[in-house]
Amino acid sequence: MDGAATTPRSRVAALLAAAAPLDTLHARGWVRTRRDAKGVSFIELNDGSCLASIQVVVDQSDGADGMAGVSTGAAIAVDGRLVESPGKGQRWEVQADRVTLVGGCPPEYPLQKKRHSDEYLRTIAHLRSRTNKYGAAFRIRSRLSWAIHDFFQSRGFHYIHTPIITGSDCEGAGEMFRVTTLDLDAPPRRDGKVDMDEDFFGREAHLTVSGQLSVETCCMGLGDVYTFGPTFRSENSNTSRHMAEFWMIEPEMAFADLGDDMNLAEDMVKSLIDFLFEDCREDLELFGRFVDKELLKRLEGVRESTFERLPYG
Repeated sequence: MDGAATTPRSRVAALLAAAAPLDTLHARGWVRTRRDAKGVSFIELNDGSCLASIQVVVDQSDGADGMAGVSTGAAIAVDGRLVESPGKGQRWEVQADRVTLVGGCPPEYPLQKKRHSDEYLRTIAHLRSRTNKYGAAFRIRSRLSWAIHDFFQSRGFHYIHTPIITGSDCEGAGEMFRVTTLDLDAPPRRDGKVDMDEDFFGREAHLTVSGQLSVETCCMGLGDVYTFGPTFRSENSNTSRHMAEFWMIEPEMAFADLGDDMNLAEDMVKSLIDFLFEDCREDLELFGRFVDKELLKRLEGVRESTFERLPYG
């Protein structure tokens, strides 16, 4: 890099939401499809900024300069103009003045224009973010993560960075992943046992199962606190309700009672659902159409319902 200013990139999401045509734009993304007809190429371009793609129209009447290698999966740069589209179902399209191949893609590129099973996509996990389903999932997770922090920060909570490597077993179940630098083929021994004094920390260490202990202690000096990060459980249970790694939200409040806890939990869940409907509607509706047809109805029901409180007798 020589320090020169770079041309701002025009994201597909912003182009599709534009209020008026644009005389210049600089889009970058990956080719979903390309079709050619009578000296004109039509490219479906997606850059991950939203679920939808935008159509790029390339006039090849003067030759195919710059279009060689532009195929499904290729990365391209497009300089041109945003104009009203004559096609149905789309307000805008890009009239390309120049198309530059940034990175080519082989003919055997595995993501063609069809639905792929989750089982198949697990074999090409490095490409999953280019699919509609997983792209939507990653965008939703990204936006929800921001919304979680916004919910707590707007209520005066402090975010605590709790340790990932720990010597504590917060849950007391003993189902923890061990972290060690010892040679497992020939660990040092003392009195017939593995000598943990020779390990990196000089004692046993594990991946955290919860940040609860850390936020509980911080709560006693900072008031309302929370942590939100990865936790690890070595429970060998192969069910949809057991995960080796997941992200967990753990708030702690000083000078609060059980009612305060329940109110916070209900407010948080409903606030996040409100955010989903407002900010992630397009991605959410994709899951409602193709993954769980009752999803939106169920979320709406949770948002509109009153959470039951069960008293201790």
